[in-house]
Amino acid sequence: MTAASSTIGPLIPPSLPLVVYGVSSSASIGQLFAAGLIPGLLMAASLMLMVTYFAHVRGYGRDTTFLWSVLGSTFVRAFLSLLTPVILVGGILGGIFTPTEAAVVASAYALFLGVFVYRTLNLRKLWDISVDTIETTAVVLLIVGAASIFSWILTANGVPRALAGAIMGQTESVFVILLLMNLLLLAVGIVMEPVAAITILTPVLLPIAVALGLDPVHFGIMMVLNLMIGLLTPPVGMVLYVLARVTDTSFEAVVRATMPFLIPLIAVLILVTYVPAVSMWLPTLLYR
Repeated sequence: MTAASSTIGPLIPPSLPLVVYGVSSSASIGQLFAAGLIPGLLMAASLMLMVTYFAHVRGYGRDTTFLWSVLGSTFVRAFLSLLTPVILVGGILGGIFTPTEAAVVASAYALFLGVFVYRTLNLRKLWDISVDTIETTAVVLLIVGAASIFSWILTANGVPRALAGAIMGQTESVFVILLLMNLLLLAVGIVMEPVAAITILTPVLLPIAVALGLDPVHFGIMMVLNLMIGLLTPPVGMVLYVLARVTDTSFEAVVRATMPFLIPLIAVLILVTYVPAVSMWLPTLLYR
């Protein structure tokens, strides 16, 4: 469940993969954030249904009794933390700050909560967090830099145009072409880090999507969702190896337990792919 639900985060704003796609495709990041919200909620709902099914079939009991009072008190304690995505998304949608400035606002707000409200941060922890952030950012920037050079080489040599012609020359069916693109993205997501995959594949596949009449925002949600599902797919799914290591469980056992959760995720992917309104209704309402 933890592995499957990790695919939701990159669709619910704020999302690093959507920001990277927005920069690579020149699509509106605010619209991408709005477009990812409903698909992300659908993924959460479908996973809830799968958990409910397993709970009934396997006879899982309750670990505690649900109480509205407990829910209310927990919500009150978490309220300030829950405001973080509200501030980010609201600020971007309202034009108060850009996505880049939103990162600064989120960091400052989290720092304020950690130091003055929850009192869980001290100078030592802040130093460790800063070092981890620098290391992670450096790795991401190196990947993005190398992928950007590679994508420029592909574009300069006409690879996107040639690939688009090859795919669209095989069939005129939009349904089949979208299916092939989904299969390609799933395969790439199995073996490649999402940020690098988005940077490399966006200039290659986006012209094909636009030629088919897809909105770049719709295609971005489709691409990110595919790449996230790829992280759960054996034999190279990155999340599966991380989960096996963290839980000290064999890779085979993790794969067997995770595979059923691919069913609701792929169902949502099919819905997003062939029913554009699922992802485009909210950005159309807010921006167009």
